Amino acid sequence: MAKIDRVRNLGIVAHIDAGKTTVTERFLYYSGRIHKMGEVHEGEATMDWMPQERERGITITAAATTLSWRDHELHLIDTPGHVDFTIEVERSLRVLDGAVVVFDGVAGVEPQSETVWHQADRFHVPRLAFVNKLDRTGAELDRVVHEIRDRLQGHPVPIQLPIGAEDKFSGLIDLVEMRALRFPADDEEESTFEPIPADLLDLARAARERAIEAAADLDDALAERYLGGEEISADQLRKGLRKATLAGRIQPVLCGAALRNKGIQPLLDAVIDYLPSPTEVPAITGIDPKTHDPLERASDLRQPLAALAFKVQMDDGRKTVYVRVYSGSLKAGEEVYNPRLGKTEKVARLFSVHADKRERIEKVDAGWIAVAMGLKETGTGDTLCATAKPILLETITAQEPVISVAVEPASLADKDKLDLALAKMTDEDPTFRVREDTDTGQTLISGMGELHLDIVVDRIRREYGVEARVGRPQVMYRETVRAPGEAEQRFERNMTDDKGKERVIYGHARVRVTPRPRGTGSLVRSELVAAPGTLPPPPALVQAALTGLREASASGPQGFPMEDVEATLLELQVQPGASTEIGHRVAASEAFRGACRDAGTSLLEPIMKLEVLSPEDFMGEVLGDLNARRAQISDVGFRGTSRLITAKVPLRNVFGYSTELRSRSQGRATYSMTFAEYDAWQ
Repeated sequence: MAKIDRVRNLGIVAHIDAGKTTVTERFLYYSGRIHKMGEVHEGEATMDWMPQERERGITITAAATTLSWRDHELHLIDTPGHVDFTIEVERSLRVLDGAVVVFDGVAGVEPQSETVWHQADRFHVPRLAFVNKLDRTGAELDRVVHEIRDRLQGHPVPIQLPIGAEDKFSGLIDLVEMRALRFPADDEEESTFEPIPADLLDLARAARERAIEAAADLDDALAERYLGGEEISADQLRKGLRKATLAGRIQPVLCGAALRNKGIQPLLDAVIDYLPSPTEVPAITGIDPKTHDPLERASDLRQPLAALAFKVQMDDGRKTVYVRVYSGSLKAGEEVYNPRLGKTEKVARLFSVHADKRERIEKVDAGWIAVAMGLKETGTGDTLCATAKPILLETITAQEPVISVAVEPASLADKDKLDLALAKMTDEDPTFRVREDTDTGQTLISGMGELHLDIVVDRIRREYGVEARVGRPQVMYRETVRAPGEAEQRFERNMTDDKGKERVIYGHARVRVTPRPRGTGSLVRSELVAAPGTLPPPPALVQAALTGLREASASGPQGFPMEDVEATLLELQVQPGASTEIGHRVAASEAFRGACRDAGTSLLEPIMKLEVLSPEDFMGEVLGDLNARRAQISDVGFRGTSRLITAKVPLRNVFGYSTELRSRSQGRATYSMTFAEYDAWQ
């Protein structure tokens, strides 16, 4: 194992088709990890190992690998770009120290680019930007940099400039070393360094000045030299850029054309130069599971074990768990404590991973990512820690599903096999849900989109050998309250215990519900005030009532989960000897439902943000179809020579949109779609 300061944990993230997997494939090739580059479009990319990925030419699951570059060890995760699999990006960024965000040099900032960028913002992940496909018609570095600044509120700082454009893209200017890197005409030859062309020298000097100014904002020594008129060396600038990148103040921008092997080695150098080692990121924070006091663990072997299980995957029916170790060491054969379960589990075996291939190891040190087997009950987002020094890390939150379909086995004999397959997939994927419709008895599977559920059904058939019939897609609705409402409920029941003795179970609650701003989520809280001369209700009864409110919010008066509702516990009446936790929990649940009926509820549905890129000739057809789908057009602009339409549209109105768009544009228009919000749509 490399020393911890020579480790880089990074992810490759981007919108679909920006070239993430191609970049990863080149990383593996130039580092010597593989000896032949597989192409995504040929279904032979190393990191796209699932059959469904190779057939569709897309990444579905985050794939991990390890490679070496410049005496450093890189743990790399290639993530999906499709919105349906955004949980793979979420849980990867949660455990990574840095990221390379890949942008299409023609398309620029696309919807999923925004999603992954803001996910990285939320986890404070330092990142590089790589503008890919600069050899394509319409590619332009300056425009993409401008969009990163304007649309993503980023702080992009180019440290390279392209030599030539589109099909004449022939090299890069390295602004740190102030030299040109010329690409060979023959892919078998090596790139060569040479002086910067005279006609680009002034442009390069001005760009380097801007890079120095950006780095000097956080580096006082560099600022003094710069303001004093001293020459800034490459090492001084590199150090200043690194400091600003780790602080999240800038994002260095590099460029190239991954499919043509252009700009990959400088990008690998930049990963080493500008992204952090595990020791350069803040200590991980958590709480003591018993006292809830805040705790932290530095990336140090001498600290107690703290690790996060960030991904569960089935491998030939066996459960494997991807683990990031933050402190201490994780050893094969040892017992680890899971605070969520309140019990220990044994790590049977440990592996380093390369896509779908594994190498057995005996120990994983702080700062490393590995795969563990033997953790039977551990799930995504669980903490693994030392029993004597427990810590509970922040878990990984998953978005709620937006679409569901009914699924049933082709024969009764396959019913148990289908249930087993669905249970294992639920364990793997936090955004995939299974439930039984109480009215029809059907099994409903829910996910993030049509593609997500298509992949699930395909896997059921291939991996588990179950032929399944699938119904039409259905939207997952939510409910919210239209106005404030209040209700009071008393629960009283005579019960007979095991010894035949009768006792009264009593509970009482008064609850108020109020609407919250759209997209802010639901909130449960207490505003209990003890009457003068009386004792406040016991904390256990208060907690039981609040639990009842949370449980009740899972299903509103119309049968859908509640969204954007504030539920406030106003009053509990306690009867000594009769009040029980279950009584107050039931009373609070019923009071919540009564308050919702008093307030009145309305349905919310998933609204999608849609971007359609169409040639001018088909604009009328495309806009007419969007209007028929009751889309809300927010902008019609240009991207290169094509027209870019931005709109919001209810999910229920875009089923089958891909086929319709191809038909109306002779296959020349494309679209991308991301979840925007739950809202009412008139």
